[in-house]
Amino acid sequence: MRIKNLFDGQAEHSVPNHGSTAKYRPLAIGVLTVLASLATTAPAMAAYCGSTPEPGLDWSECTKKNLMLPSSELEGANLSGTDFSLTDLSGSNLTSANLEKANLVRAWLAGAKAEKANFARVEAYRSSFANIAANGASFAGAELQRADFSGADLTGANFEKAEVGRVLFKGAVLTGTRFALANLSRANLSGATFEGPLDFDQAFLFLTHIEGLDLSAAKGLVQAQVDLACGDKETKLPEGLTTPAGWPCASD
Repeated sequence: MRIKNLFDGQAEHSVPNHGSTAKYRPLAIGVLTVLASLATTAPAMAAYCGSTPEPGLDWSECTKKNLMLPSSELEGANLSGTDFSLTDLSGSNLTSANLEKANLVRAWLAGAKAEKANFARVEAYRSSFANIAANGASFAGAELQRADFSGADLTGANFEKAEVGRVLFKGAVLTGTRFALANLSRANLSGATFEGPLDFDQAFLFLTHIEGLDLSAAKGLVQAQVDLACGDKETKLPEGLTTPAGWPCASD
């Protein structure tokens, strides 16, 4: 091998003959170190990415795209940065799992258990979270455009700074849910149930459907937000806010 020859002092045609090969040795050592690292890291990574679902496993940064993994036991698992796009995780146990920055685009998590799971900064366009139990879960900074949270239990969930445009929350439980600084443009909260206040501090409510909701205890809600939203005669607002002369409820 040419790299071996660097150590033997017999560089032949690969190294110019200037009387000494000493100056080439650090380069050769560096190359060998990288090759050795790749040789040991790749099989190890393949091994843990190929493991079967079990509580507490580490699938971080693995590719799990377009797979059928329903009812998987992944409680407390490290799934950060994992590619689950187009994958079926319906009915899975994701309690306390870490999915931060995971790719969940068009994934199915319907009926999953995800209490206190971390979905911060995930990409989950057009994904199904229908009927998910995600009490205390974090969706902070998540990209959730057109996702479906129908019937989900989101008690105490955090959607701060999340992109929630056109998301469906019909029949969802939103008790104590936080939407501070979230983009709720054209999201549908109608039919959601909750007790106590919702936090809309600085949230963007352009054409957000709030028909029939009692928001009298809502936090952070101001008149400018109400004027952009889509309510009806059943919508109740906090004291000091008034119903617009005409709700801008264009059809989506």
